[in-house]
Amino acid sequence: MQKGKALYEGKAKIIYETDDPTLVIQHFKDDATAFNGIKKGKIVGKGVANTAISSMLFELLEKNGIPTHFIRKISDDDMLVKKVRIVPVELVVRNISTGSLCKRYGVKEGLVFKSPIVECYFKNDALNDPLMNDDHILALEIAKADELSGMKQIALKINEILKVFFDSIGVNLVDFKLEFGRYQDRILLADEISPDTCRLWEKGTNRKLDKDRFRQDLGDVESTYEEMRRRIVGEKK
Repeated sequence: MQKGKALYEGKAKIIYETDDPTLVIQHFKDDATAFNGIKKGKIVGKGVANTAISSMLFELLEKNGIPTHFIRKISDDDMLVKKVRIVPVELVVRNISTGSLCKRYGVKEGLVFKSPIVECYFKNDALNDPLMNDDHILALEIAKADELSGMKQIALKINEILKVFFDSIGVNLVDFKLEFGRYQDRILLADEISPDTCRLWEKGTNRKLDKDRFRQDLGDVESTYEEMRRRIVGEKK
């Protein structure tokens, strides 16, 4: 599958057209941003790691009945995916308190919730991705009621699948962001699932194994992405 022209470039990925109008190539970059683009940098090897991790986790979710945009990994930093129209709502599932939730509500970090919290954010960089509720989403006609309900149900199912998987490799799934897209008459999981979009803490130590190492200047950023690639996917052949 040959790359055509670039259709879109975001903070961490570039989308290229292909000779099939229903498919695109999703290229993962080493570029890194935090705090809505205020902090910028480069994490060498991040694109390769996130491609491998996202491909493996999308395959895992597909096997467990989650419809995704993923077709296959086609190179070290490229995935072939269905061409979706992204629904401009980011769903964040939280299992343990950290990040903006702690700042917003004055909650200490590390509180394990009895049941997961699902939050919705308006996907709009210019507005700094504000938190929104169901009424906002429906009133602004960003998604229909059945679409929103379906995305939330899928998000919770994904949470259960990923919690079991990460537990098996010695990691706690703290929280994660999901994006969905419309493809024909279906809503599919899209974007990526990686240390860029998940907060992952090592069991027993709570060592951070995700982009917070970049956000918080914790060091060992490149080696942590490679460590997560090895834990999730396995050693390079």
